[in-house]
Amino acid sequence: MPDRPEIVCICGSTRFVDEMRAVNRDLTFAGVIVVAPGEADELITDEQKTALDTLHLRKIDLADRVLVVNPGGYIGESTSREIAYAHATGKPISFTDPI
Repeated sequence: MPDRPEIVCICGSTRFVDEMRAVNRDLTFAGVIVVAPGEADELITDEQKTALDTLHLRKIDLADRVLVVNPGGYIGESTSREIAYAHATGKPISFTDPI
């Protein structure tokens, strides 16, 4: 039995916010600690986007594994960078849909 619950970092395009929320809910009810992308209700500046992207890489650092939410196999530019980072740091990566 592990000392703590598994930590999963969700990655994915912000266009899939509803799907990421559903995955977050399902994992949380399964006893998993979930770290997910930050959300904003309004447009953000380029500086804020850069800060959020950097923060998300730190969330990947905290996680035991990464789950990419990619309905229809879609993976955007930011998610591709996050996948490359997770791969480079040795994090296991899985996907909700085939790529």
